[in-house]
Amino acid sequence: MIILITGATHTGKTLLAQRLLEEFNYPYLSIDHLKMGLIRSGVTSLTPEDDGELTRFLWPVVREIIKTAVENRQDLIVEGCYIPFDWRQDFDGNYLRSIRFVCLALSEEYIDRHFADIIDHESDIETRYFDTCLTPAVLKRDNRFYIDGFVNAGEPVTVIEKDYNETIKNIISTNIDPAGI
Repeated sequence: MIILITGATHTGKTLLAQRLLEEFNYPYLSIDHLKMGLIRSGVTSLTPEDDGELTRFLWPVVREIIKTAVENRQDLIVEGCYIPFDWRQDFDGNYLRSIRFVCLALSEEYIDRHFADIIDHESDIETRYFDTCLTPAVLKRDNRFYIDGFVNAGEPVTVIEKDYNETIKNIISTNIDPAGI
């Protein structure tokens, strides 16, 4: 099974991937790690701020990694924000049967109530350097972009409104069923 996790910055994609790794022992691929490897190696002149261009650059590689894993009957968690809204068009039904999709988003009310907590936990799984440009308004805008984009593409979006940990537990227990494949 492939578990594809996306969403705006600071929504806990990597934390969910880590918890799924611990629950199911599936390895995971961070698209951010792939991005930084390609940028640092000089394979691309793109920078970490080139989000739209990075999606177009990275998705073909990630897509083929997913196909290879499915073809080899390997389990893999793929997490990152560089997944296009229309990602399904790149897979036929044989592949789609093996892919579970999760998009995480934070409601505006959640951001208002928990912005300090979001910042406090931003380095729980991987080290982040404090971004002075990250404000509640920026986080709301980014989350709205993901919600609107994926909903308009017909994809489910898990919007975290109250209890973050409870929502993540619910995703793991009800939306990800390895036996269901």
